Amino acid sequence: MNQYRVLIDANDEKGLVHKVSNIFFNYNLNILSNSEFVDKELNKFFMRSVVEGAINKKELGVAINTVLPENASVKIVEPKKKNIIIMVTKELHALGDILIRHEAGELEANILAVISNYDKLESLVGKFAIPYISISHEGVEREEHEKKIIECINSYEDVDYIVLAKYMRILTPRFVEAFEDKILNIHHSFLPAFIGANPYKQAYERGVKIIGATAHFVNNNLDEGPIIAQEVIHVNHAYSWKDMQRSGKDVEKVVLSRALKLALEDRIFVYENKTVIF
Repeated sequence: MNQYRVLIDANDEKGLVHKVSNIFFNYNLNILSNSEFVDKELNKFFMRSVVEGAINKKELGVAINTVLPENASVKIVEPKKKNIIIMVTKELHALGDILIRHEAGELEANILAVISNYDKLESLVGKFAIPYISISHEGVEREEHEKKIIECINSYEDVDYIVLAKYMRILTPRFVEAFEDKILNIHHSFLPAFIGANPYKQAYERGVKIIGATAHFVNNNLDEGPIIAQEVIHVNHAYSWKDMQRSGKDVEKVVLSRALKLALEDRIFVYENKTVIF
């Protein structure tokens, strides 16, 4: 029997779970798991169901839409590995964690390539038999550099996500718009605090007692895209900002891999610059 993920985003009204469940029953589908959430302030309904059985996806989608309010979104996804491209600069901890998890079969992903503006991490990536593409930014205007990266990404078919594993260059609106809702980033801070460069130094100067990391989708507001996952650890007055930075790297890699796993398993709904995570 095939499994499918049914993702529903609609205006809320009474009886939606019953109506959708009844459609599953009529199509002889077994519900393996089901999660739903209602944002009462915005009157928004979200539902993620995993069902099992023999279906025609288009036919099932039409049937579900008939019992939902107007302008509802229904996606029926057959679980399979998604295609991702990783972008990096010089730091290896976030990239290395993803590569190891991928090698261990923990991620539902095909890593098509790793793209960097330096060649520093090529030997690491080569150990995993994954293509490494270096596109230098030196002596090139930012837009021209990004154009080359966009062309490189578009040379691959069906790229589902671009993962910024410590890619330390600000993306232009042109790049973000080219891959809307497809770019995941790890920020080395517990957003919305300490936005921008060197947040560990900012945190040290403020005398914080916790530091953290935030994985989010990228939009055109710096470090303000929809948040997917966050984590914190405790620090104290004895930590220098470099001590905080070293400790923070462990948090960063775990949070990014967690966010990527959620995206690959179709557990994220994005709305109003927020997310619902199932």
